[in-house]
Parts: sequence; structure tokens; C-alpha cells
Amino acid sequence: MGVSIELQNLGDAQLCREITAQVEHALSDRQGAWRVSIAASRASENWEMRIEGPHGFERSYSLAGSAGEHQPEAIRRLIAQLVPPNRLP
Repeated sequence: MGVSIELQNLGDAQLCREITAQVEHALSDRQGAWRVSIAASRASENWEMRIEGPHGFERSYSLAGSAGEHQPEAIRRLIAQLVPPNRLP
């Protein structure tokens, strides 16, 4: 399993470390290579999250700060909901 995480323009080093840890935790039991990118925008309070995984898996989600979705734990929960569980062989 591999996880690649890209965080852009979030502005807070401690928050980035916490988000990275939560994303790694959310994907720790998933097989295959995963890529998660989260980008903040100066034009909007929303952050854009994109998740890519094995077998062509792709999801995009807009994280609303007003809904608490910029919190590391909230991001972990969203990823757990968006990413399917491992398939049995």
C-alpha cells in the first residue's frame, strides 16, 4: 500500500501534518497506490479534495470550512466514506 499526499496553499504547517496523519490513517488498510490532493483557494473558503486509487478510482469533493470539513478528523471520516473497502480475493 502506498499513499501520496499533496497539500496546496493550506498555510498552516501543523494543520498539514495533522491532515497528512489522518489521511494516512484513513487509507492504511486499503490495498494499492492512493493519491490524495487537497488545495485551498483564495477565491473561496472551500478546499478541493481529489482522491485517486487503484482500478481507475477517482473522487472529488469540496470541503466546506463552514461545515467543519477543514478539520483533520472530518477529512479522515470523509475519505473513509468515499473510498470503498478492500475487496476479498
